[in-house]
Amino acid sequence: MSTATPAIGSRASNPWARWGWLMWVVWLLFLVFPAVSAFQADRPLALRVLGVGVVVVFGAVYIIGAWRVMESGDFSSRTVGGFFVALLAITTAGGVLLGLDALAFGPFLASFAAFSLPAPWHWVSGAVVVLGGVAVILAADAFAAWGGFLVILVSVTVGVNVVRFLIDQSYDYDDVQQGLVLAQERERVARDVHDVLGHSLTVLSVKAGLAERLIDVDRERARAEIAEIGRIARESLGEVRATVGGLRAAGLAGELAEARAALSSAGIEVHVDGVPADVDPSHRTVLGWALREAVTNVVRHSRAARCRIGLVAHALTVDDDGVGVAGQRRGHGLRGLEERVTETGATFTLEVGPGGQGTRLRVSWPT
Repeated sequence: MSTATPAIGSRASNPWARWGWLMWVVWLLFLVFPAVSAFQADRPLALRVLGVGVVVVFGAVYIIGAWRVMESGDFSSRTVGGFFVALLAITTAGGVLLGLDALAFGPFLASFAAFSLPAPWHWVSGAVVVLGGVAVILAADAFAAWGGFLVILVSVTVGVNVVRFLIDQSYDYDDVQQGLVLAQERERVARDVHDVLGHSLTVLSVKAGLAERLIDVDRERARAEIAEIGRIARESLGEVRATVGGLRAAGLAGELAEARAALSSAGIEVHVDGVPADVDPSHRTVLGWALREAVTNVVRHSRAARCRIGLVAHALTVDDDGVGVAGQRRGHGLRGLEERVTETGATFTLEVGPGGQGTRLRVSWPT
């Protein structure tokens, strides 16, 4: 399993994905119980306040960490792993100030690990949380009072890790399906080009051989055959251009229609400057890929209200007014797109949008 598997919500294609953080935060209501217990404990007021403070700090770090997971979509991020370590440290401090009540942090640790750490570390971390809880309860000889909590802790840990496993499998399946679609498209294009060129090249080969044999025997007929070769070659070139140009035009036009639909469905206002016919036919396939990846990132990550797509002969520009790219790592999709477009001689740029807001993705060729 890749350690860069996207986090919960990073592949979502609808506007409700931006509210995924609520799935994390709503459970913080259960931290009210250890906070109340800490404040009602029979100890000096200063220690009781410190105990409540530990609960509040734990909740705050948990919220910030969850937000970071939703924003980065990257389980390999050191920052995300650092939040988990911080939560462990706070739990340890809570054990001193809260006693067994600090066990209430256990389900939160297991959940955060399941949805923020790379495989297999989220499994290992969940097991450590459960075993740690069991060890503390046994050491305190409090199984009678806390045995029910252990059942909850184990259930939560197993549940969230099973959900994570199913999500990973779903993403892997999507990747395989996309690969199959790409392979099928390549085969279709290869068949189309073969159908156009196969017959023409065969005829050209035969006529070239005939002209070569006639050159010393019947010069007039040889000239006629050479002229015929030129005519067939020109016609074949036109057929190839029409076939490839038609495929590319349809591909870019289709991607533009898909982009409009995806952005509108996500509640993002879309403006398009230019039409696919404005684009050089030799660039349309690459720009179709670029447009698809750019719009996917706008919908999934930008939280934008508006997006503008610009098409000209030798360039594509996609601007949004979302959260921007500062501090964000490029995912596999953008890295793969950059490699693909630079192989064609294009320049790939991903930068802060106009006016210092949002993001601008641009793919262009020298003119």
